[in-house]
Amino acid sequence: MTDVSNAVPVPLTTRKDWSSDQEVRWCPGCGDYSILAAVQMLMPDLGVRRENTVFLSGIGCAARFPYYMSTYGMHSIHGRAPAIATGLATTRPDLDVWVVTGDGDALSIGGNHLIHALRRNVNITILMFNNQIYGLTKGQYSPTSEMAKVTKSTPFGSLEQPFNPLSVALGAEATFVARTHDMDRKHMMETFRRAHEHKGASFVEIYQNCNVFNDGAFEGITGKDHRADMLISLVHGEPIRFGSESQFGVVMQRDGSVEVAEVAAVGEDALLIHDERKDNPGLAFQLSRLSRGPYEPTPIGVFRDVERPEYGQQMAEQIDTATERRGQGDFAALLRSGSSWNVE
Repeated sequence: MTDVSNAVPVPLTTRKDWSSDQEVRWCPGCGDYSILAAVQMLMPDLGVRRENTVFLSGIGCAARFPYYMSTYGMHSIHGRAPAIATGLATTRPDLDVWVVTGDGDALSIGGNHLIHALRRNVNITILMFNNQIYGLTKGQYSPTSEMAKVTKSTPFGSLEQPFNPLSVALGAEATFVARTHDMDRKHMMETFRRAHEHKGASFVEIYQNCNVFNDGAFEGITGKDHRADMLISLVHGEPIRFGSESQFGVVMQRDGSVEVAEVAAVGEDALLIHDERKDNPGLAFQLSRLSRGPYEPTPIGVFRDVERPEYGQQMAEQIDTATERRGQGDFAALLRSGSSWNVE
C-alpha cells in the first residue's frame, strides 16, 4: 500500500493499531460497538496513515467515536461537525476527514451544516448513526422518529413528520449517498470503503439499534429471520430483485415512482435496473422513498455515486489564480470607480 501524496510506503497495520487505549463506554449491546469494529477492521485496508486521518464528531452517543480511534480527532460542538470538517478538509487536502454523527446531532441543530457540506461537495466522509431516538439525553424523540412516537418529550405521541435522511442528502445534491445497518459487518465495511474512495462529500446512513431507549426499531427488516424478504440490496447495473427466492423486485410506474412487485406477475424485463451513476438524482430519490419506514421492504447499498468538482480543490484553484494576478490591478482606479465622496 502506498500513500500517493508522498509516494512513501504506508506501514502495514492491524485493527489494534487503529484502536485507542480508551475504554469503550457505550451501553452493553449498543449497535455502536458493531459500527466501531467495522471501521477499525476496515482502516488497515484503505492504504492510509493514522497520522493523516481525522475523526470529527458533534454531540451524542455516536460522538464518542473519535476517542476510540487511534488517529487525530475532535469531539466538537453539537451539530457543527460538518462545518468544522469543512474548514479542515479545505485547508488540509492531504488529510482523510471523517465525520461521525447521529440522527439528532446531524438533522436537528446540525441540519443546516449538513446540507451545505453536502451541496458544496466537500471532501469528507459522513457516517450518520440513525437510531430514531435521542439516546445520550435519555430517550426523547428525534428528527427521524416516526409519527405518534411516545417518548419523554412527546408523552401523547409525536406530531412531526420524520426526516428521511437519504432523501435529505439527495435533495442537497450529495454526490455519494448510501445506507447500511449495524447487523451486517461485511456490508458496513464495503459501504464505508466505497464512501471513503469517493472524491467529494459522502453520506452514509447506518441503521443502528439503541437497545435502551428504542430497542428493536429495525428488527422487522434487519433481523436474521426478516432480511431476505425485507432488505433490498442495490447493485449497480443489475435488476433490483430480492426475497428469499428472489421472488420480489422493484418496478417503475408511469409517473416515475417505484414500487415493489412480484416478479412472476410483472416479468423480469419489467424490473428496474439500478443506476447509481445517474447524474439526475431523481431515481435515487424515488428509491429512498420506497419504504415508508423500517417495517416495509427497504433498499440498502449505494443509491448515488457521481462525480462533481470537489469544493476544496476549487477553492485552492481560486486562491492560486488570485495569487498569480496579485499586483496587476489599479488600486487608485478602484477607489475612483462608481460613486465617490470627498470628506473634509
